[in-house]
Amino acid sequence: MSRTVTAGLDGSPESRAAADWAAREALRRGLALRLVHVHEWQPYSSVYAPLAGAVAAVDPDAQRQWAESVPRDAAAELGGRHPDLEITADLVSGQPAAALAAAAEESELLVLGSRGLGALAGFLVGSVASATVAQAVRPVVLVRAGEKGEDEHRPDLDGLVSQYTPFRDVVLGIDLTRPHDDLLAFAFEAAMLRGTGLRVVHGWNLPASYGYNPAAVALDLEHELTGAQARALTQVLAPWRAKYPAVEVVEHSLTGGAAHHLIEAAADASLVVVGRRVRHAAAGLHVGPVTHGVLHHAKAPVAVVPHD
Repeated sequence: MSRTVTAGLDGSPESRAAADWAAREALRRGLALRLVHVHEWQPYSSVYAPLAGAVAAVDPDAQRQWAESVPRDAAAELGGRHPDLEITADLVSGQPAAALAAAAEESELLVLGSRGLGALAGFLVGSVASATVAQAVRPVVLVRAGEKGEDEHRPDLDGLVSQYTPFRDVVLGIDLTRPHDDLLAFAFEAAMLRGTGLRVVHGWNLPASYGYNPAAVALDLEHELTGAQARALTQVLAPWRAKYPAVEVVEHSLTGGAAHHLIEAAADASLVVVGRRVRHAAAGLHVGPVTHGVLHHAKAPVAVVPHD
């Protein structure tokens, strides 16, 4: 069975934005789109009816009808806008994060929504999305509420954005202590599919032996360390530049926290790509501090690529 681009739907505005992004990505990749709504059946569930001032039971049949309508209605809307796109709509019962992670296993990538909280607060990655990202074995893309197709593109000479102008760059965050082929391949492929450039951001800090005062480092030694980091980044990227000659690559080896630099770069990106090291520990599932910060504050869609 060929893989699909899969979008998780819950009826919210952010999940509809995610489904729209997933449809565009499926067309770029020449894949089918799968829409999945996961519902935990609760036959004895109830809701508070404020106008009636009472707690009212939810009709199980009405609950099922609503659940079935979520992916079906989204498929009809997206099919009308993208008539050449093959779309399937599925209703799955179970625990949402586990079911979505299972759906991701059969997919090229999984797309989920995240809620916007404003410029200062960043974005809210819900518990289901966070848990899914932390356990999925395939790439997961988080799309903020309100994301539109034209947001991925550069403004024209009049400052207007549309789907007819070139794409903004793809931004890749990389840790040179653990560069992984899956992460690099995803980022280069994303840039190639969009016909745009790839900005690679590597954040690094001075060795702990120098303490927390950069001024204590001699200028010539700082230049030496900076040059060594830049050369290491170039060396890691060299075979990928050769494999994807059409992708223009710009390298940024910067001192300071990687998350801060990536969040800044995301302001003018079509997609930010970060990694998640798969850990099999009793302490639970984690995404790492850099990826966590980017997920909660980057303005662009964020792809989290799991790797060993």
